[in-house]
Amino acid sequence: MSLTTTDDGVRVAHEAATRLISAMFVHQGCNAREAETIATRLVGANLRGHDSHGIIRSPRYIEWLEDGKVVPNAQAKVERENDVMAIVDAQQGFGQTVGEQAVDVGIEKATRSGAAVVALKNAGHLGRIGDWAERAAEGGCASIHMVNVRGSLLVAPFGASERRGSTSPFCCGIPTPNGPIVHDFATSLVAEGKALVALRGGKALPDGALIDEHGNLTADPSSLYGELNNNRFPDPSKGPGALTGFGLHKGSGLNFFMEMFAGALTGSGVSAGASDTERRRFANGMMSIYMHVEHFHADDWFYNEVASYVEFYKSARPAEPGGEVLIPGEKEKRTMAERRRDGLPLARQTWDDIVGKASAIGLSDARIEALLSGA
Repeated sequence: MSLTTTDDGVRVAHEAATRLISAMFVHQGCNAREAETIATRLVGANLRGHDSHGIIRSPRYIEWLEDGKVVPNAQAKVERENDVMAIVDAQQGFGQTVGEQAVDVGIEKATRSGAAVVALKNAGHLGRIGDWAERAAEGGCASIHMVNVRGSLLVAPFGASERRGSTSPFCCGIPTPNGPIVHDFATSLVAEGKALVALRGGKALPDGALIDEHGNLTADPSSLYGELNNNRFPDPSKGPGALTGFGLHKGSGLNFFMEMFAGALTGSGVSAGASDTERRRFANGMMSIYMHVEHFHADDWFYNEVASYVEFYKSARPAEPGGEVLIPGEKEKRTMAERRRDGLPLARQTWDDIVGKASAIGLSDARIEALLSGA
C-alpha cells in the first residue's frame, strides 16, 4: 500500500511520496529534472531518519516559490576560479539543484589537483548537508562543509536569550569501500526542522532545546514560531524565543565560525548585521573543502586505516548492557533499510499539510490519488 494509517499518523511509501512532491514542484514551474531532484533529496532525508529535512519542508518551499524567495531552474554560476578554488553564485536557485552543481565543481578540481575549496553563495535551502558529503565521497573525496543561513535569526548565543545566528550546520565525510561515512549536524542543539516536526505532532524536543524571551529553557516549539496563521506554513521568525546552541560555549563558538566561513568568507553574507534596517534575503552559504584520497595515498593505506579504526571504535564496551557502539551514519543506514520496506512515518498534521498544499496549488484529489497509487 502506498499510504496506510497508523495509531500516531500515516506511513507513506517513499516512491509515492517522491511522485507527489515532484508533481507539486513541476506544477509550480520547476522543470521535471529539478522537481525530481528536489523530491528525491527531501524523501532521502526521511529515509535516513532526518524528518526535519524531509518532505515536511515542501509546503514551505512552495511558499518560497510563490513569494519569489527562490528561483526555479536556476543554474549556479562560477564567478571566479583557479585550479584549486572557486566562488560559485547559486543565484537564489533551489539548493538541491545548485548544491549538486557546486559539489561537482569541487570534485572535479580535487580530482585534478588533489584538493579544492569551493565557496557557494546565494543558494536556496541546501537541505540535508550530508547529501553533499556523500556525493563528494562517491567522487573519491573526503570533504568538510560549513553552512550558514543568511536572513535567518533562530539561535541565541551562549549566555543570551535573544537570537543572533542561524542553525549553521557542519558536515564532514569520507569515502570507504563500504560506502561513505558522514557526520552532519546543526550547531544549534536541534535543527529548526526538528522544532517544526515537534510543532506538527512529531517527535518531541529535548529539554533545553529552546530558550524563551524571559531566559527560561524550554522544549516548547511554539516559543520559536509564535501564534500560528492558518493561511501560512509555520514561520520560525515569528516567535519570541530562540533555539539554543549545542555543547554550551563550544557549540556556540562553532556556530559563530560557521557564520564567518560560510557567510562572510564566501560572500553570501552572515545571518544579520548591526546596521541592518530590514531582514536580509534568505540564502544558504556553504564553504566546502575537498580532498581526493588517491592524491594522498596511491595504495589502500587510508582505507585499511579507516577499517581498522572502525573495528577498534565499535569494540568499545557499551555503557548499557545489550547496547551497541555505532559509528556516524550507521543508524541512518539501518533506518533507510527499514523505511524502504515499511514506508515513511509521518505525523497526521505533517501529511495533512503536504496534501493540503498540493490541493491549494491546484492538484485535484483524483490527481493526488493517482500519484500516490502510481496509476
